Amino acid sequence: MFKLDRKSILIGTSAFAASVVLLSGCGDSTSTGVASNTSKSCEIGVYKIIDKHAIDGGVIYARQNGVYTDYRYNQQSMKGLNYGRPATANEIKAWNVDALPDGTGLPKGQGSVEEGDELFEAQCASCHGDFGGGGKGYPQLTGGNQDKDENGIVKVLKNQRLLPGMAAPKRTVGTYWPKATTLFTYIRDAMPYAHPKSLTDDQVYAITAYILSQNEIKIDGVEMDDEYVLNAKKLTQVVLPNNNGFYPDIDGAKGPANVKAFFADRAKNIGMGTRCMHDCKDISKDGHGKMVAPSVFKIKYEMSDVVPPYAYARDLPPEVDTGLVSKGEKMYNTSCKLCHGTDTMGAPMVGDKEAWASVMQKGLHEVVHNAIAGTGGMPPKGGNADLSDADIKTIVEFMANSSK
Repeated sequence: MFKLDRKSILIGTSAFAASVVLLSGCGDSTSTGVASNTSKSCEIGVYKIIDKHAIDGGVIYARQNGVYTDYRYNQQSMKGLNYGRPATANEIKAWNVDALPDGTGLPKGQGSVEEGDELFEAQCASCHGDFGGGGKGYPQLTGGNQDKDENGIVKVLKNQRLLPGMAAPKRTVGTYWPKATTLFTYIRDAMPYAHPKSLTDDQVYAITAYILSQNEIKIDGVEMDDEYVLNAKKLTQVVLPNNNGFYPDIDGAKGPANVKAFFADRAKNIGMGTRCMHDCKDISKDGHGKMVAPSVFKIKYEMSDVVPPYAYARDLPPEVDTGLVSKGEKMYNTSCKLCHGTDTMGAPMVGDKEAWASVMQKGLHEVVHNAIAGTGGMPPKGGNADLSDADIKTIVEFMANSSK
């Protein structure tokens, strides 16, 4: 299976389509904005739908008179255009590196939970927090029990914050992810941040083992203690609690067909009714086949004496300045700590006296200039274009003063 980031998927939806559906003469099969599964075509407003579905369930329209819906496309001759050459077997092999749930694509190697613990602390904890408990702005990887309700759904995924203090849904590896091989692939291809693909296969197995153990995952009934060693065979035996919580089934050769079939029946699977632009109410048939208006119930007696009262504000609470954290430190934590808070990112770590003494030999003016313009692997302003030049100077001064 090719990695999704190597593919382009044509989505044939158009926001304008919703505004012309009322003019449709397509009948029930296309009034939802989805092309008919038959060989017929139909008109939605001025657009003609061809007999196809995009893989995500969107509509594919016919190209007419040089336009595709509201968009023009190139009508110039493509004769002589060089489209490149077919990929070689080795090039395909280099791209086709996904680790599938059945073990296809998993490399040889192994790693223990204990080794993963050390690697996680050195490579991952600065973003994801100790034990994977969550960091500033980065996903929580562990936490949330895997207890299931009577329907087999992990309870913590159903949490609704109905009362103050109630926990939000816990979308962690142990509660939400369906396949453990996805964890291996993601770590290998995208982690650690700022220098991905720097881990060996053995190290990836070790970190994967550690994250699974912190989520209290058992493999074939065996608990993953510090001495537990994970390899390709054992990884394919992992059954995560939310294994059956995703649909449609996208794995295997039938995956694309399953996705198309799922979106083809939109009314059943995603609850999409007839589109309209005003007075939008679904209508239905009674027991005699007669079209009737829906029954709409409104709250007659709204509860207003709720304690604590309902909160309708959507803004964040005001930030209280305690004087304990400077402006420079706040901006550093938000925009710079990811790379400068550890010595694994190739950037001078805040607190490293020798590293910052070497940096500051250039002079404050030059260091600030480099931070604004970008230097080495650091993008201009650390990638945060919203920071002013004065902000950058404040941050540099904070980092330098904190490293003396």
